Amino acid sequence: MDRDKTIIRTSIIGIGANVLLAAFKAVIGLASNSVAIVLDAVNNLSDAMSSLITIIGTKLAAKEPDRKHPLGYGRIEYLSAMIISAIVLYAGITALVESVKKIIDPATPDYSTVALIIVGAAVLVKVLLGRYVEGVGRKVDSDSLVASGKDALFDAVLSFSTLVAAIIYIVWHVSLEAWLGAIIALFIIKAGIEMLRDTISQILGERTGAETANAVRKTITSFPEVHGAYDLVIHSYGPRQLVGSIHIEVPEEMTARQLDELQRKIVARVYEETGIGMTGISVYSVNERDEKVVEMRRKIGRMAAEEQYVLQMHGFYVDEESKNIRYDAVIDFDAPSKRAVCQQLTDKTREMYPDYQVIVTPDFDLADL
Repeated sequence: MDRDKTIIRTSIIGIGANVLLAAFKAVIGLASNSVAIVLDAVNNLSDAMSSLITIIGTKLAAKEPDRKHPLGYGRIEYLSAMIISAIVLYAGITALVESVKKIIDPATPDYSTVALIIVGAAVLVKVLLGRYVEGVGRKVDSDSLVASGKDALFDAVLSFSTLVAAIIYIVWHVSLEAWLGAIIALFIIKAGIEMLRDTISQILGERTGAETANAVRKTITSFPEVHGAYDLVIHSYGPRQLVGSIHIEVPEEMTARQLDELQRKIVARVYEETGIGMTGISVYSVNERDEKVVEMRRKIGRMAAEEQYVLQMHGFYVDEESKNIRYDAVIDFDAPSKRAVCQQLTDKTREMYPDYQVIVTPDFDLADL
């Protein structure tokens, strides 16, 4: 709950600051007939609206899990970020249309000293606001706040550009208002598209990054019974609401009671150290005491490593009674055909050990391990 309160408090500060800036800029822009300043005011209003949506999204995402949504409502934060992106994109398109109209039918601006001072003060306010909001966003892991903070810093640059254009007009009587407004609009559109792209990517489900994957793997392999950890999958149900699954290699002699105890310890420690809830831990048995099997694994592993699209081999097991060899192969997404790669591994393994049946299971490259 502290995280939610921090996000809401920071968003309220952003709303207050942006509404005041929008009011001042709107008055100045209309009084001086400056399209760039008016568009800057509109941009501040869109920022205030974004902060309001962040508050609403945070409130809704904090709802407790229920029968219909047993994993909670955390993903609403991603949807609110998508709405914010759409608002930014709409503001940019509207600004571009108005700027083009001014380019076709230009108006002469009339700046005053007070107007320039207020615009300059607005630049300073946006810099301070942007640094504050982005810093809080990174601290509480809020993509919406981080995006708002970056947007505020970007706005400060655009406001500074407006100030420079005003000074150029006063000194050289060259009006860059409409053209500057168009440039500002294009940057706003670009920011909106990038925000929308990133949010959609999160909703679709992104690859688990190396930092998170290695932290989970390090924690799990710290248990002496675990010889390897593979196939990590992490699903996000909102910021700091992560659930995952993984395969672990353990000695084949372990009993069901021992495995149960081990899995419970792993789940507890991973959650304690990373905040990720491990909902599934599958097992690969390893017959590590057989020198012959160890040598077979080494040779087949070296062969697999030489294959172009094979990233990793794991889950290796040799059953001498049924005379079969089985293992999983992680195949690169760039491979033209995963089935063809698996068949090639199967054929080469059979050539090496013709007396055995061979089962190669394709795995996907899901995390940066």
